[in-house]
Amino acid sequence: MMEMNTEFITSSTHEVKIVDRKEISFSGVKKIVSFDAEEFLLETIMGMVLLKGNGLELLRLDTHDGNVRIKGKINSYQYLENGKVKNKEESFLSKLFK
Repeated sequence: MMEMNTEFITSSTHEVKIVDRKEISFSGVKKIVSFDAEEFLLETIMGMVLLKGNGLELLRLDTHDGNVRIKGKINSYQYLENGKVKNKEESFLSKLFK
């Protein structure tokens, strides 16, 4: 997995656009933390986003505006809590026993 630690200048909004599950665009990206053909981990102004798919490839990277466009088969994207995948059962149990 490659890592990119360059901070981007971003806009004040965050948008996600998916076209036919073949292309996804993000705005409001602060940096690309890591990426490979199956996963991209992005830091956005709204938190960390984990994108999963197959044959993922970076099409466009606009570091001035914080826009990123990725192509490939999009399987899922998820916002992470504190940089980790949030487990709903664990979250429920932790709330129950507080």
